[in-house]
Amino acid sequence: MAEETQYRGVVDVFKWWLFMATDIIGELSFGESFRMLEAGEVSNLLDYEPDININIVMQKTQYSLDLEQVSALQPIRTTFPTLVNLGKYLPLPVFKRTMACGKRMGMYASQSIDRYQRIMAENPSDPKKTLFTKLFDTEKGGLPLNEIKKEAQGYIVAGSDTTAVTLTYLVYAVCGNSRVRDKLVAEVAALSEPIHDNDLRNLPYLNMVISETLRLHTAVPFGLPRAVPSEGANFNGYFLPSGATVSTQSYSLHRDPIIFPDPYNFNPERWENPTKEMKDIYIPFGGGSRICIGLHLARMELRLGTTMFFRKFPNARRSNKEGMSEKDMVMRSFFLMAPEGHRCLIET
Repeated sequence: MAEETQYRGVVDVFKWWLFMATDIIGELSFGESFRMLEAGEVSNLLDYEPDININIVMQKTQYSLDLEQVSALQPIRTTFPTLVNLGKYLPLPVFKRTMACGKRMGMYASQSIDRYQRIMAENPSDPKKTLFTKLFDTEKGGLPLNEIKKEAQGYIVAGSDTTAVTLTYLVYAVCGNSRVRDKLVAEVAALSEPIHDNDLRNLPYLNMVISETLRLHTAVPFGLPRAVPSEGANFNGYFLPSGATVSTQSYSLHRDPIIFPDPYNFNPERWENPTKEMKDIYIPFGGGSRICIGLHLARMELRLGTTMFFRKFPNARRSNKEGMSEKDMVMRSFFLMAPEGHRCLIET
């Protein structure tokens, strides 16, 4: 980020957070990083002539482009599965893109599992432990290889976009409010090196900033549908008939003005003494038996990423260079949410 800023005058934090989160989930799930950070590294950047287009020097890989598009294309895949399968024959670009992106994501997952199998084969007595290690042990409830690869595809998407989007909106929100930024910087600047997550879990303002970001910019802000069981159900004085679809979505709940006064204002201090109603209605990771299993990992990444960013760039602020505007940061959600412009330029 610092090298990109030195040459370009701004840094696209969305791109770098996506690279970071993808590398982390690759390492933890498959024993080896996807090396996205290395692929996007600004090596020898200052040797380029000033008139060279920085976007050419720092092109995104096909993999990162697919990660950016998957949340928008996946609803098409689930809503029109037959048309997507016919995409290679139909002269409809959106179905062709959806089919091609889906095939590549499946390929990325297969390649990741294949690499990890090779790692395990090299040391079968003591294989490198990952989130997937136990899935290969069929005698203890493991899964068939084809199911493992499906799970891998889900981990790649769920473990990268969500964290990257949250960190992007956190930086954008904080950099748009000098009072919040300076208070956060003062707290994290007081830490001693090396930084460990144990040092951050109890930092009050850091965690208030994260909570407020998750409230306003939940990565999955809309409803996850559930079917009412065959006998129907009574809920809050209402009878729900069998087969009805119900969902609870955080976007509206997190903006309830009765529970969150001035709900569209980014105000971390509201979490200093949260009410019971605030805690009950706050569901950035879902709730109940289907709550996100990666929430602790996500919070760890959010704490460490935020701390290291604002220790490195204490004067970071929003940029309007290269046509960057608030329109780029409009929340667009299909299933996963992402900024409309797929970028967030910050001056440091």
